[in-house]
Amino acid sequence: MPLWVSLAVQVLVTVAAVLLALGGFWRFVVRPYLDRKVAELTEASREIEPAVTRGVKKGVADTLRELPESALDGTVRESTRQFLKFGSGLFENGLSSFLGSAADLERNKRENAGKPSSEHPKDS
Repeated sequence: MPLWVSLAVQVLVTVAAVLLALGGFWRFVVRPYLDRKVAELTEASREIEPAVTRGVKKGVADTLRELPESALDGTVRESTRQFLKFGSGLFENGLSSFLGSAADLERNKRENAGKPSSEHPKDS
């Protein structure tokens, strides 16, 4: 048998042995481990949502119990209304509620276009 055939057979046998070893390690070691971990994570995720819901309900109930009677008058309601109005404006308009809208920017540019700029004097 020529040398090149012997080398080719040796390379093929080595590649097959390595692939068989890696495939067996994946199939019998890594895959079962990953399956167990995925099952644990799935079970944990099923337990998280009810626990968070219970915690939020308990926290809200405790907070409402601790509020004094005077806090339930119009002051709290008015500040809550203002906060909700600000939040809805921020949600609907994004940063433009802070910075101004595109129409405001265009209007400012038009108003400032007719005025001479004193910020950048021309050098003579």
